[in-house]
Amino acid sequence: MTRRQAVSFALVLAGIDQTIKWLVVFGLGYQTGEPHALLPFLDIRLLWNPGISYGLFDTGGATGQWLLFVFGSLITLGFIWALGTASTRMTSMAYGLIIGGAVGNLVDRLLHGAVVDFISFHAAGYYWYVFNIADIWITFGVGLLIIDILFGSEKPEK
Repeated sequence: MTRRQAVSFALVLAGIDQTIKWLVVFGLGYQTGEPHALLPFLDIRLLWNPGISYGLFDTGGATGQWLLFVFGSLITLGFIWALGTASTRMTSMAYGLIIGGAVGNLVDRLLHGAVVDFISFHAAGYYWYVFNIADIWITFGVGLLIIDILFGSEKPEK
């Protein structure tokens, strides 16, 4: 997978993420914090995360939000650069997933000053943290990188 293909893949993933977030925020009329049951173990619950994972580093101000945006942008650019060093298709796909998720969350920060989270898993009174599609892309990307590192699943691309 070339850098251009991986970046295109990432932009498609970011577009899917943003489309779903737009539906949750504007299209379906959900109110912040209000649960909407989809399955016995899955709710849609719109939340705004001004920090990073699990709400860590919630800065509470515009300066902090811009710092998180700049930091996230630099990391994303680093992954785009790393695409040039990817030696397998799996590595390229992993970087594309991570970039796509990062761009989806960066767009949220730019537009809303916080990341839109809405997927809420729960069982027996226990709730997992609320997350979004971009977080899924990032998690899958990291998982593919780990698999590729541990098992070297493919021969290097030429």
